[in-house]
Amino acid sequence: MVFYQDSRGRCPVKTFLAALPVKDRAKVAAWIDLLEEKGPELGRPYAARLEAGIYELRVRVATLRYRILYFFWTGRLIVLTHGFVKKSGPVPKRELERAKRFKEDWLERHGGGG
Repeated sequence: MVFYQDSRGRCPVKTFLAALPVKDRAKVAAWIDLLEEKGPELGRPYAARLEAGIYELRVRVATLRYRILYFFWTGRLIVLTHGFVKKSGPVPKRELERAKRFKEDWLERHGGGG
């Protein structure tokens, strides 16, 4: 598993995780570990496929719903793109578009295979 970094070395998912309360960060980290262990076999309620090869890791802590978007590269390698707090309804289009941009950037800089 790797965290997406842009060409300047910025890592949106690390920034998101660092801003979480310690207890919440621990639960999200446990779900990330589960994703790393199960890979593409991890399904609902933990993970779900969105579109264009983008997936969401779904973590609930009390009333908060955290989402971390990711994609698979070269088969089973998981690239975490970024995270956000989901309010209601489907994943916001802007978050999905952001993940798609990060995926395109990753593939341009690291080669296809995803």
